[in-house]
Amino acid sequence: MRLLTCLVTHSLIGLSLLCGCSRIPEPAGFEYSSQSKMQAAHHWDVLAQDVADQINKELIKDNLLNTAVYVKTTCGKDDAPCKPNETSQFGEAFHDLLVTRLVQYGVPTSTQAEHGALTVNYKVQTVYHRANRSRTLAPGVITVLATGVEVLRNAPPQLLVIATAGAIDIANTAYVQAGHYEIIITISMVSARKYIFRTSSIYYINDEDFWQYQLSSGKAKEIRMTNSTLPSSPR
Repeated sequence: MRLLTCLVTHSLIGLSLLCGCSRIPEPAGFEYSSQSKMQAAHHWDVLAQDVADQINKELIKDNLLNTAVYVKTTCGKDDAPCKPNETSQFGEAFHDLLVTRLVQYGVPTSTQAEHGALTVNYKVQTVYHRANRSRTLAPGVITVLATGVEVLRNAPPQLLVIATAGAIDIANTAYVQAGHYEIIITISMVSARKYIFRTSSIYYINDEDFWQYQLSSGKAKEIRMTNSTLPSSPR
């Protein structure tokens, strides 16, 4: 009995020490949220229009309606312009789209840097995630689908077919594959080395399209894929 008591005591002490040493914060995901995915040149234009609208409103607010702006693509730091042939396919297209939208808003837009002009800098960063990230449907989707099936359990077959098709459409709409790549697009408007406007946006992109956002320069860092199923940059 004494030996058993001793063994139990030591076991409890060991378990206590084990629990005490191994207790770490439990990993928890963020609350459910949504994030847009860039999949077409039209999406680039939508972003350009939104940015031009914000810049126009900022100029109105600061009473700078007659002040010219100059749009500059940057690589790295905000004040470091991209070298010739260094910008990405997205960078060139977004520059043209943003200038077009600014002109349409009536914002005086210069073709080159001028004294007294406000500089609009923008850059894009490509983010690669090696891990396969999990994703679930939005909260309530499954409940809605299940409730619909339960309510229609005694409905005519034709109505059930329509309801099932609608449920599949809802599920397909709610599901978007995240992929391995994201981009961060930052736009700043600077005057006398001070930010008077700045915005950053994060988007998903298709894995096959990551090269559209990579710098064209040979100095651009190449991302090596470890999974043969992932796409590589076109030759």
